[in-house]
Amino acid sequence: MVNSQTNAIGIIFPNSYDVLVPDLVNVRLMASIPFASRYRLIDFILSSMTNSDIGNVSIMVNNNYHSLMDHLGSGREWDLVRKNGGLNIFPPFAEKNSKPYVGRVGALAGISNFLKGQKEKYAVLTDTNIAVNFDFRAMINAHIESGADVTIAYNEQELPESLLQSQSNGKCFYYTFDIEGGKVNKIYVNSKESGVQNFSMNIYVIEREKLIDMIEEAFIHGHEYFERDVLIPRLNQMNVQAYKCDKYIARITDLKSYFHENMKLLDEYNLNALFEGPSVYTKLHGGNPTRYIDGAEVHNVMAADGCIIEGEVENSILFRSVKIARGAKVKNCVLMQGTVVEAGADIEYLVTDKNVTITAGKEMKGTDTFPVYIAKFQNV
Repeated sequence: MVNSQTNAIGIIFPNSYDVLVPDLVNVRLMASIPFASRYRLIDFILSSMTNSDIGNVSIMVNNNYHSLMDHLGSGREWDLVRKNGGLNIFPPFAEKNSKPYVGRVGALAGISNFLKGQKEKYAVLTDTNIAVNFDFRAMINAHIESGADVTIAYNEQELPESLLQSQSNGKCFYYTFDIEGGKVNKIYVNSKESGVQNFSMNIYVIEREKLIDMIEEAFIHGHEYFERDVLIPRLNQMNVQAYKCDKYIARITDLKSYFHENMKLLDEYNLNALFEGPSVYTKLHGGNPTRYIDGAEVHNVMAADGCIIEGEVENSILFRSVKIARGAKVKNCVLMQGTVVEAGADIEYLVTDKNVTITAGKEMKGTDTFPVYIAKFQNV
């Protein structure tokens, strides 16, 4: 990493979209969901920020944030142990008048005094429901060159079926755009349109002082959501520019998408596309290499360190310290850290949370369209 600093502060909202994956966030938040065998979702956004030389990062946690704090620690792995700036984690009661927030407005209003004391000219706001190797520096430069008041990152894709059918649309929102000449002319909330859409990545660049002014005004009026309550009413008054991202994006919108976005990384093309560019950093564990015992049969598997494989494993993602006993069969599964599959067990299309045990001789099978989830610490 280089030591030069991008003139921006990063602000990450790790609880956004928790409601879409209630099983996975029962003991954690969206940002700390394990992904790609050895990472957490926040690793991608946080690494992208530090690789773009954003050395002042604030994380606005709301609830279930113990696992995230344990994962991030002091921020050493992301080079965020700094005398000035570095990593700042703000719980709901970080300041006297702050409280658990609903949308970005309340969260940012709770740290307005902190934001006023910073020196960076720009602020970058982002959620953590996507895994992408993102170039924030390029986006900030595009924002400056366009003279925009706000720049929003988006990609072109069809809306996920899980969002179109979601019953939680009153609790979380997604956004699509009409774009003309690079300018956002209209923002749609929870669109049900078919076909390829300009789908917001919920990544924003704005001048820090302008952000403070907008948030304070919105907070006074009781508004909650930055996009719905602040940006949309001002679209005709502001220059809101769109920044297209053509990089590989894994977007988590439900348990099924979590399963499939992991499984897609078994295709070398997708894996290389996600990790193309600067490194993605994560917490170091220092485990032993995975051991493949004589007689093991392994085909198309992504395995983190510390695994012990004696049985048959095919088309699966294995996180740290997974154990597959002799005679066990594992196919099309995502097994999180510490999962044990005992002798003779036969499992397919399962997502196991941490420290799950599938006992000897058990047979459990989901389907491609309905993977079965096993909660943390369960013995099945």
